[in-house]
Amino acid sequence: MECSAKPTHCSGWAFSRPYTSLMDAGAGNKPLQFDAIPVATPPGGPLAVELVPAPDPWEVARRLAHLPHLLFLDSAEKHGERGRYSYVSAEPPEWLTSPDGRSLDGVRYGLGHPWVGFQRVLHETHRKTCPDLPPFQGGLAGLFGYDLNRVFEDIDPTRTDEFNVPAYAAGIYDWVVSFDNLRERTWLVSMGHPERDRTARKRRREQRLSDVLELLCSPCGNAPRSSQNPGVDTPGSPILSPQFPLPGFPGVTSNFDRAGYEAAVRRVVEYIHAGDAFQVNLSQRLLAPLREHPLELYGRLRTLNPAPFAAYFDLGDFQILSASPERFLRVHPNGEVETRPIKGTRPRGRTPEEDAALIRDLASSPKDHAENVMIVDLLRNDIGKACEYGSVKVPRVCEVETFRFVHHLVSEVRGKLRPGVGPLDLLAGAFPGGSVTGAPKVRAMEIIAELEPTARGPYCGCLGWIGFDGAMDTNILIRTFTAGRGWVQFPVGGGIVADSDPAREYEETLHKAAGLLRSL
Repeated sequence: MECSAKPTHCSGWAFSRPYTSLMDAGAGNKPLQFDAIPVATPPGGPLAVELVPAPDPWEVARRLAHLPHLLFLDSAEKHGERGRYSYVSAEPPEWLTSPDGRSLDGVRYGLGHPWVGFQRVLHETHRKTCPDLPPFQGGLAGLFGYDLNRVFEDIDPTRTDEFNVPAYAAGIYDWVVSFDNLRERTWLVSMGHPERDRTARKRRREQRLSDVLELLCSPCGNAPRSSQNPGVDTPGSPILSPQFPLPGFPGVTSNFDRAGYEAAVRRVVEYIHAGDAFQVNLSQRLLAPLREHPLELYGRLRTLNPAPFAAYFDLGDFQILSASPERFLRVHPNGEVETRPIKGTRPRGRTPEEDAALIRDLASSPKDHAENVMIVDLLRNDIGKACEYGSVKVPRVCEVETFRFVHHLVSEVRGKLRPGVGPLDLLAGAFPGGSVTGAPKVRAMEIIAELEPTARGPYCGCLGWIGFDGAMDTNILIRTFTAGRGWVQFPVGGGIVADSDPAREYEETLHKAAGLLRSL
């Protein structure tokens, strides 16, 4: 057994007054208690303790929100397959980020390429993990924004980028509080990064684990870090592109009015009829003033719109608040690859009968099936760049999955990485996800850059982790708020094909925005 510490009794959990609104009435004053019980791990692996009884992931995230670069990978919609694990970490000893999206202009595979830094870190920090614990036990984790498409392809930037959210931001996280939502168990895992000497790494593992336990067990909570966001009317707030009111939602605007969005849909259809593309994902960006701490907003989002691949991530000047239903790429430690594209959406019905009718409509829709299968073929090709020949399979096609506000058609594509090929190679070959670009991907991204008035930022990129053992799991950043500089932005879109109806496509974007709008 690597860990020889005695079980630790912890009590007195409490939270600062501004955040009691995020909890059940009176919960903020109730102390929580758990024991920290040592866990046997392989030699050279992590130091780990189980927290018994298991604390709630959201309470742990709020408890640690005063630390820099809080990462909360939140399976708010618990599900045996698509929402089993949650993770909380913070204060990474290494932080890698781009100054802004424009700094990526002209960058290709050279010294300035972000993948070079990521590959170096992962190569230098490969560590054994414990197979009995949740998969993420530390490693590289963070944001890969949509604008990284210009690193891999010669794509022009969008006309306007008022916010300049970093195109990528990731930390090397050396400890993780991990939750198995299916078994209702929780562990604290410490890896000892960045120390390389065995003795020094052992000492750091023990110190970091002790520090986090002390924070979790302290009698009073610390206030979450300031969002560092100036108000919408203060110097430093961005000069916005033209904005149009969103009918029915006071204070929310879009970079399209309805007529403009429908005209853009018709232009995409013209491109498709001309043979430029088969499908293009077109989005409108919604925008609202940010008048509260982003953690407050995320608390409502995860309650009102729980999702299996939800997340809260603090970049510093910006925060990502995601209720994503979609997995992008997953790599198991043995090299097995999984991606689960979503294409096809219907709103939830107001009655069980209406809900069932909407499911039947989605399941029998030739348009939605064609759209989904088109993206399945694209992803087969994308992951095939990194996978063994003949290993790419499609075990599930166009199955209906139901979420809080929508029904989706979901497929599954699987493969096996070739020897010598790692998760970053897979991510580079498939980024950004085909379900949020279109087909063929490069031409679709060119059309997106032409027709969408403002930069997507994190939207349609991905957020997730690559472990010290080479495993990976990432989401697609849809149903996502980006908070910063006094505003919260949240694009919503849909796949346009040859027979798309502009009015219906506009309405579909609002169906997808329903959970986000409710949380505002």
